[in-house]
Amino acid sequence: MTIDTLRQVPLFESLDDDAAKQLCELLETLDCEVQKVLFRAGDAGDAMYVIERGKVRICVQATDGHELTLAELGRGDFFGEMALLDGQRRSANAVVAEEARLAVLSREHFLSFIMRGNPNVALEMLSALANRLRRTDELLRHSTTRNVNEEMAARLTLADRAADILAEFGGSWKFIIAAVLFFNLWVLINSALLVLGKRSFDPYPFLLLSTAINMLAVLQAPIILMSHACRPPSTYHLDVAEPAGSQGSASLRN
Repeated sequence: MTIDTLRQVPLFESLDDDAAKQLCELLETLDCEVQKVLFRAGDAGDAMYVIERGKVRICVQATDGHELTLAELGRGDFFGEMALLDGQRRSANAVVAEEARLAVLSREHFLSFIMRGNPNVALEMLSALANRLRRTDELLRHSTTRNVNEEMAARLTLADRAADILAEFGGSWKFIIAAVLFFNLWVLINSALLVLGKRSFDPYPFLLLSTAINMLAVLQAPIILMSHACRPPSTYHLDVAEPAGSQGSASLRN
C-alpha cells in the first residue's frame, strides 16, 4: 500500500509523511477471491484489515440459523480493529463479497507503531468504534423488533386473526363513514315511506336501528379486548437501550 492510498483511509488521513511511511512498511498485502472467509466468529483475533479495493461482508449467525449482515465494507474501510485493542477472539464472520486486495496490520505492529509516538491513530480508532456501535445498536433494535413481532404473529390462532381484522376495521375511519352513511340512509328510507303513506319497516323512533346499534356496541367491545389480549405491549413498541460501550454491541464489531 502506498502513502497516497493509505491517506484515503479516514483512520490514517491525519498521519504525517514519516508516520505514514512507517505504517506502510508494517502493512502486508493480501489478495482475496470472492467468497473467501477471512475469519469466523471464535477465531483468534490478531490483526486488522484495510480494504484497498473490493468489498467485504461482516456478518453473524443469528439464533434462528439465519445469517445477519452487519455491514458491507468497500474501498477505504477497515475491519477487525477490535482485535488490535483487546486481543480477544473474533465475534463475527468476515467474507469477501467482491474480489479484493487488503492491507493487513498485525496487533504486534500496531502496538509498536502507537508506542513510537502516534497516539492519534488510537483516538481515531476509538471514535470509529463508537460510531459503529451506534449503527449496530440501531440494526439490533430494528432486527429485534421485527423478530418479536414475527414470532407473535406466528402464534396467533384463526380467532385471534379474525379479532384483529374486526378490531382494526372497527377503529378506522372507513367504519365510521360507513356507519354514518348507513344510519342516515336507514332513517331517510323509513321517513320517506311514512311521507308517501306506506308502511315503514322501522318507523320513528327507529327501535330496530337502536337495537342493532346496541348489539354492535356490545359485540365490538369484547372483540377489541380479544385483539389486545393476544398481544403483549412489547409487540407495539420495543426499545433497545443504547448504553455507552454496550458489551453486546461491541462484540459484534470485532
